[in-house]
Formats: sequence, structure tokens, C-alpha cells
Amino acid sequence: MKKVEAIIRTEKLEDVKDALVKNNLAKGLTVSQVLGHGTQKGFPEFVRGQEILTTLLAKVKLEIITTEDRAEKVAELIQKTARTGEVGDGKIFIYPIEQVIRIRTGETDESAI
Repeated sequence: MKKVEAIIRTEKLEDVKDALVKNNLAKGLTVSQVLGHGTQKGFPEFVRGQEILTTLLAKVKLEIITTEDRAEKVAELIQKTARTGEVGDGKIFIYPIEQVIRIRTGETDESAI
């Protein structure tokens, strides 16, 4: 099993979520609002005439646990759907998952996803 973790632009969340559901690639997902920066670094804003450099930008983190054979398809779909071609589109990370346990039923691994 694999965990696909993607940090994407907030405005791309609905598009990515809809694409994952439409392509039957995610039975469930976790969404978190996060702050961070990478190459984009931030941008200057003016508040009450004062220039403020915003260095932590609002992003969305998606976490999806899936089977080994579907992880690459999930990552490709997220990349295709979330891409704008501009700096700040985000990153995708894929991690190995040792075990999954469904609390309600006690099911484990793929049957618990």
C-alpha cells in the first residue's frame, strides 16, 4: 500500500477531488489546510499603507491511501489536474504504508481502505 500526499493550490482542490472520484481512484481522502513556501517564496502585500512580505502561503494538503498499483495513477491525475504551469503548483510525495486498520470493523490492509 502507498500514501500519496499532495500539496496543491487551494483553488485546485475541487477540481482534483472531482477528478479522483470520477476516475474511481480514491475511496476516501483527507484534506488539511496548510501554510508553507518553496520556490514561490511569497509576495508583497500592502496593509494600511505598509508593505508586508507574506512568506507563508495558504495551500491544501491531500492524503490518499491506495494500493501499490494505483498510487502512480493517483499521482499522475493530481499532477495533470492541479497543474497551472506557474511557480507554486505544489508537490506530490509517495510513501510506503505498512498497515491499515479500520477501527469500526477491525479489517486490515486493502480491505480497510
